[in-house]
Amino acid sequence: MNRTLLPGRPYPLGATVTSKGTNFAIFSEGATKVELCFFDMEGRQVDSVYLRERTAYVWHGLVRNIKAGQLYGYRIDGAWEPEKGHRFNAHKLLVDPYAKALWGNVDWQKPIFGHDAASGDDLKMDENDSADGVPKSVVVDSQFDWGDDRCPETPLADSVIYEMHVKGFSIRNPAVPEELRGTYAGLACETSIDYLKKLGVTAVELMPIHHFIDERRLVGDGLVNYWGYNTLGYFAPMARYSSCGDIGGQVNEFKRMVKALHAAGIEVILDVVYNHTCEGDQLGPTLCWRGVCNTTYYRVREDNPRYYVDYTGTGNTLNVRLPQVLKMLMDSLRYWVTEMHVDGFRFDLAATLARELHDVSRLSSFFDTIHQDPTLADVKLIAEPWDVGEGGYQVGQFPVLWAEWNGQYRDTVRRFWKGDGGQLSALANRLTGSSDLYQDDGRKPYASINFVTAHDGFTLCDLVSYNQKHNEANGEDNRDGSDSNDSWNMGAEGPTDDAKINLLRERQTRNFLTTLMLSQGVPMLSGGDEIARSQRGNNNCYCQDNELTWHDWNLDEPRKRVLDFTSQLIHFRLAHPNLHRRKFFQDREIRRKGEDIVIKDVAWFNTDGKQVSDEAWNTEWNRSVAVLLNGRTLQVTDEEGRRVIDDSFFLVVNAAEGGVEYVLPASPSGKPWCQVIDTENIESPFTCAEIDGKIIVGGRALKLFSDGAVSSISGSSESASSVFSPPALPSKQGSVLV
Repeated sequence: MNRTLLPGRPYPLGATVTSKGTNFAIFSEGATKVELCFFDMEGRQVDSVYLRERTAYVWHGLVRNIKAGQLYGYRIDGAWEPEKGHRFNAHKLLVDPYAKALWGNVDWQKPIFGHDAASGDDLKMDENDSADGVPKSVVVDSQFDWGDDRCPETPLADSVIYEMHVKGFSIRNPAVPEELRGTYAGLACETSIDYLKKLGVTAVELMPIHHFIDERRLVGDGLVNYWGYNTLGYFAPMARYSSCGDIGGQVNEFKRMVKALHAAGIEVILDVVYNHTCEGDQLGPTLCWRGVCNTTYYRVREDNPRYYVDYTGTGNTLNVRLPQVLKMLMDSLRYWVTEMHVDGFRFDLAATLARELHDVSRLSSFFDTIHQDPTLADVKLIAEPWDVGEGGYQVGQFPVLWAEWNGQYRDTVRRFWKGDGGQLSALANRLTGSSDLYQDDGRKPYASINFVTAHDGFTLCDLVSYNQKHNEANGEDNRDGSDSNDSWNMGAEGPTDDAKINLLRERQTRNFLTTLMLSQGVPMLSGGDEIARSQRGNNNCYCQDNELTWHDWNLDEPRKRVLDFTSQLIHFRLAHPNLHRRKFFQDREIRRKGEDIVIKDVAWFNTDGKQVSDEAWNTEWNRSVAVLLNGRTLQVTDEEGRRVIDDSFFLVVNAAEGGVEYVLPASPSGKPWCQVIDTENIESPFTCAEIDGKIIVGGRALKLFSDGAVSSISGSSESASSVFSPPALPSKQGSVLV
């Protein structure tokens, strides 16, 4: 079949549908020939053309009569000199690095390795055709009716993030149509969105949906890559999560999901993996970048370019120092914002992206480029601020405009509620926004993404149920996953019939959730924690695509209580700007203009009602403290210039085994304190009661009091125990303007 080939354009990269056909453009600095191959739906090659035009190392051409839905791939010829880092092999079909969709799976039984895999000799070229074992790129038409879609634009300070897995969330939900479960459409359906709205979250953070592959070892063991941190396409939504059988249909299905979530006021944040790819080390397969231009896309060792620099623990590291690779990442980010309408990104192992030579640099070209890009000016940028290389732990070290997963928050809160000594000083910092990490560099409390659990590690249910990890199902003899979990099983490893232990576990769950939602910063709830999802002690479920990781919506009474409690807690937080301040506490006396009253915005108290001394902060034995958050000192105004005020709160946390008596200080408003949360109360933790004088906080419990200065507070008997029913909300209206 003859194809008419026109010169085309070098930009944009990838396959772009035009009125004349489709323009193809691919960057390869070291290529000597670039063959563009076309395939039918059975994966058979039906035609090919050689791109003759090359502009600034971009090979390009416009092919007549190529339309959306066409499958294609590249074969690129050049030097085979692995000892110099060059691994061109024209026998291997390559995925377009800019493909907007992929079709088919990797077949590890096919000759997809550029080298002689049988002997393990990566210096010897393999000359077998790999086309049968490589996914095909898809020509995609970008047209889509977005209608009046608008980003909800929830300020980060006011956000509650829900980290979730697209498949795991709905695959077992009987209220979701069976054909939609586990897909983008399943997340977009009315039942799923209704649940998220009633839960109260403002954003979903989707675990990787960039097209990824299953590793060879996993496939051989009958497992899959469930989490998705193994990217093959930075512009392509994962086809596995599509309910649509059409080639390329996953693109519009993803867009419909975003549009539906936006209509419900929920933002979409993507977990992106720009630090490494699925091609692994020098013994990995040749699927894309390795064969397109190895020394451009990957960081190879300066002393021996045959091998890769590996800061990620996966075998390779993307070479973000080079302009072309940085351009690919920026083009990907812009594509997901402009074409797919997502609202933010969480960057996996983000410290790797900041490495210029070997050290992590706040002045790296990656940060500079992002900060200068107007398309990314309003999106949420969240870093996982570490990698596995030397000096890779960078919590608190990212520049302005960036928020960070606060690993120190997780560790401190876990250790405090486990009962470890000497945690009060660190806990005070974590409860008040981690000013020790973020204040000095110009950032605000919402730079701290607070979390107790995430996809990586124990679920919240397992955190209070296991002392050790139980990862045998992963096939690595329980060697994988962290051994440092700061967990406590309360006296029995795993499920138990001991009623006393189960009640304590449920109370500890409420303690963790309440601490998270009452802390300054941005709370991130790990999907399923609100229904006490368990992974049976597996703290590294990256390869478990089964009931071990899927949400179980068959809720018993204890799990219903956790759901109702979490929903009420989130809505309570959202109603009170005093719980998600935009500025750090000054921790000093403040005299406002025109007023004689001298007040503090935050104050810490001992049991006797007196403020905590400097010496008391670091005592090993003390496991209880109280903090007053003054709602009259928010120091923010609305868009009309009116001052915002809120209720004041008095929070008492007690990780000791026995109860503690506290003398209540006077409230800033002069009104009596009203108890609004008691985690010791299993049936009615939100029951309100007016308190004066002294109170007792039970062992391993938390109490919150409000002065009700802005509006009254009362509990609610409504239930949130199914995906249909509304949440039980406090009848609380939040702040007022004066």
